[in-house]
Order: sequence, then structure tokens, then C-alpha cells
Amino acid sequence: MRDALKLKRKGKIAESEFQKISDEAVRAAIALQVRAGVDIVSDGEMRRENFYSFIADAVDGIKLLSLADLLDYVEDKSGFERLLQSLDVPAFAIHNPVVEGKLRVKRPLALDEFNYARGLTDKPIKTALPGPYLLTRSMWVKSLSYDTYPTKESLGADVVAMLRDELIALRDAGCFFVQFDEPVLSEVAFAGPHATHTFMCAALSEKASPETELAFAVELLNAVVDGVSGIKTGLHVCRGNWSRQDDVLLAGAYDPLIPYFSRMNVNQFVLEYATDRAGPVESLLALPDDREIGLGVVNPRTSEIETVEFVRAKVAPLQAKRAAGSIYLNPDCGFGTFSDRPVNDWETAEMKLSALSRAARAIR
Repeated sequence: MRDALKLKRKGKIAESEFQKISDEAVRAAIALQVRAGVDIVSDGEMRRENFYSFIADAVDGIKLLSLADLLDYVEDKSGFERLLQSLDVPAFAIHNPVVEGKLRVKRPLALDEFNYARGLTDKPIKTALPGPYLLTRSMWVKSLSYDTYPTKESLGADVVAMLRDELIALRDAGCFFVQFDEPVLSEVAFAGPHATHTFMCAALSEKASPETELAFAVELLNAVVDGVSGIKTGLHVCRGNWSRQDDVLLAGAYDPLIPYFSRMNVNQFVLEYATDRAGPVESLLALPDDREIGLGVVNPRTSEIETVEFVRAKVAPLQAKRAAGSIYLNPDCGFGTFSDRPVNDWETAEMKLSALSRAARAIR
């Protein structure tokens, strides 16, 4: 699958051959989750090079640039150079979608993925989409985007329309859960202007004050989901998932984000807590009582298999004070955020998901 993704990016594989290979990969990913006892499954995002660049295949007006190529275009060149030097992944291997023209959707972002997965399982399916703030922030590069979108806000309006249409299409097709990935919010909240560790996409365009940026993120997400009923929606925020080295990833509690989470009209917050970098789980008690918590209790970047006791200890502070059925157990993030740099292997992923299922059964 990884080879097929590389060939696709280079235009060296027929679409029919890519679909054949990726269909088998999705089949294997769903079978793994079923064996592991996962209650809500995904297609593993097997067809995607990473968690947000895949939209370039579905939308005109976007081109992919490697992080190395982006150095010629970013405003803060010295800061971006420092970022590239701090990464333990090759800058030429990771691609970022950048807007260079009017966004025009050619085909669905994820609907076809969902429809294929639906034919493989009777279990409820979760589909992940990149969040509107992530896309707006990462795709707007002034020297390339300004002529079409003079501001990030003008781009954001079209991003919202695109994601809202996709959410409704997924709802109408029977998708159970759509998760919007917004990991860059943690960078906004606590990376700080002098931090050495940040998200790769966060260095691409200047940001305003944290308060202004987070309010913008709330506005964008609510514009996507407001009034769309009949489907569960969630927000995922972590602190980076491209390396097994914790010291190159962000650290900090969710506390600065909680007031903004509380204003976001999604059903569930899918958050990272298997790592000590996340701070105390008690921070989540400040979330509104009518929201669900998707609690990350499995670290996808380690080889150790979490125990029932470890998971129980993470859940206990919430279980005593939240409504029954409002806590979902998840891995902190994916096992392969970037196709060129998976953070674990299939065997370990299955063992970790099986441990997660055992813990859920023991705690219920």
C-alpha cells in the first residue's frame, strides 16, 4: 500500500491498479479491527498519504508541495528552517496541500471510502476529515494564495462549504460518526512564540493571538456542523504523531482549550491521554456534561501493550462524574499518520486494539 501511494503521487500507477491494492488494504484494516473487538471501525485511512493532503486529489485549486519545497514560499523562512531541522522525518517525503486557485470539488473527499467500507462490515463506521481550521491555516500561503483568497478568512468560507457538503453526504449515506481532525489547535494553545517544537503545518502562515485563532477555529467548525443532525460529530486534538520520540512532540494540558471546546457544537471530543505529555485527565471534567469524551488510552507510538489496569486508572476520574455511556476509549491517534513514516506495525496495532477492547469490557 505504501508503495502504491508513492507511485500514485508520481503518476506511475493506473487508477484501477491503485484501487485494487487499496481495496485489499482497507479489507485487511477492517478485518484487523473486527478481530480486535473494536466497536466502531474505520477504513484505516489506507488510501491517504496523510491525514489531510489527500484532499488535493479531490479538489481543484490545490497543489501538493513537499515541506522542503515550501521553504521558498513561507513568510517566516528562518522559523521554518528551524522546524525542518528539528524534524526526525525527511522534509522531502511529507507533502502539504497549498491553495493556488479557487477551490472546486471534483469528487467527494471521503464518501467513496465510506461506501466501500460499509460493504465490508455491519459495525458502525467512523470517517475522519481534516478540520476547517487545519485546512485553512495550512493551505493558505500568502505568496501562492493571495490572488484568489486575500485572507485566511476568505479561504475559510470555501473550506467550510466544502466540508459541510461532505458531512451531509456522509450523513445521508449512513455514516455513523465523522471526526474532524484539528491537531494544530494544541500548537496554537501552548506552543508559544519561542517554542522549538511545533506542528509542521503551523509554520506555513502567520497566526494572530491564540485567543483570536481559537475563536476563528470555533467559528469555522460550528459553521460546518450547525444544523446537521442525524450523525455523530467529533473533534480530535492531539500534540503530534509523526515520531516515536516524545521529545520532538508538543506537551501541555488541554486546560487552555477547554473554554473553546465548550463552544464547539460537536458531540464528542477525541483527545490524547495515554502519554504524560497530555497532563491530568481531570481537566476534562470542565467540559459540558452533554458532550462525550473519546479518551485516548493507547499510545500508538510505543511497542508496549497497555494493560487493563493502566486504562482503568485513566478512565476512573471521569467515570465517577460523567454519565454512563459518555466515555469512549480510543488510541491517542493513528498508527500511521504519514504513509512514509508509520509509527508502528500491524501486529502491534492489533495487540493494542485488542487490549483496548479487553479494557472496555472490563470497565463497563
